[in-house]
Amino acid sequence: MLVKSEYDIQFHLSMPTPMMAMLHLHPSLEPQVKAGNELAVEHIYLEKKTTIPVSEYRDVFGNRCSRFMAPAGAIRLSGTSVVEMEGLADPINAYAKQVPVEELPSEVLQYLLASRYCEVDKFGPISQDLFGWMTPGWTKASAIRDWVHEKVMFNYRTARSTKTAMDVFTERVGVCRDYQHLAITLSRCQNIPARYVTGYLGDIRSPYSGLGDFSAWYEVFLDGRWMTMDARHNEPRIGRVLMAAGRDAADVAITTSFGNTILTNFYVDSYEVREDGTTVPSLPGTIAQEPIVTSANRGSAGAVQGLAE
Repeated sequence: MLVKSEYDIQFHLSMPTPMMAMLHLHPSLEPQVKAGNELAVEHIYLEKKTTIPVSEYRDVFGNRCSRFMAPAGAIRLSGTSVVEMEGLADPINAYAKQVPVEELPSEVLQYLLASRYCEVDKFGPISQDLFGWMTPGWTKASAIRDWVHEKVMFNYRTARSTKTAMDVFTERVGVCRDYQHLAITLSRCQNIPARYVTGYLGDIRSPYSGLGDFSAWYEVFLDGRWMTMDARHNEPRIGRVLMAAGRDAADVAITTSFGNTILTNFYVDSYEVREDGTTVPSLPGTIAQEPIVTSANRGSAGAVQGLAE
């Protein structure tokens, strides 16, 4: 199965601003990349586009990162990738065992600790009351995921960059990152290492649910390896394309600017394509399906040709 992912993100800057981006696919996917996976950064003035130099580095978690100095004015970040994937849904590892803390690899220990959005120190009694009596391993890990999915309501309008796991637990509403932060925190309290993941998750071989977006899920460390969990989309999905992993959303921000920026355009999508490059339509869903938007029918100014002005 081939999955094509693409994005077009634009900002307006009032002054030259250093920026970072985490828009490449994760290095572990490099053997599967068939095309693309390059970041283009452009300064746009009227009809003139100037390429901005970008340097790359790997962060402490092994993610592929970019940094550049963006001049004042209109800035565009864009890219596409085509990745070959197995086409299998997230596995259910019902017999996966929990690794005792004393036997965990040293590099995994950090995923048991509190982090920016995951206040492990505040959830000990809560997590113990809810899950402390359960069988360690997959049984407990999946119960935490299911509980968060059932107790939290999804609402884009409630998104805010400062919302922590305790805020989600109290408000019971959030977006995908909020679901994962709460599940990660409760998992860590039960000595299950958990890390935050960001990437693409399109409606591939699933009912259409609306325009594409970047997505967040998380992974738990059981049986000596990382296993996919998703408290937002609590069902096995096909076509997750990994971009970055860290302790929480603070470690894997798609873009970071060291100054004021105004977002002027945001387009992202991920969908299955055939060998000849044509799009495989997603299944009918409860939301009316718009015409497939790709780089081929998207206007250079950010509007989608035939769909918006």
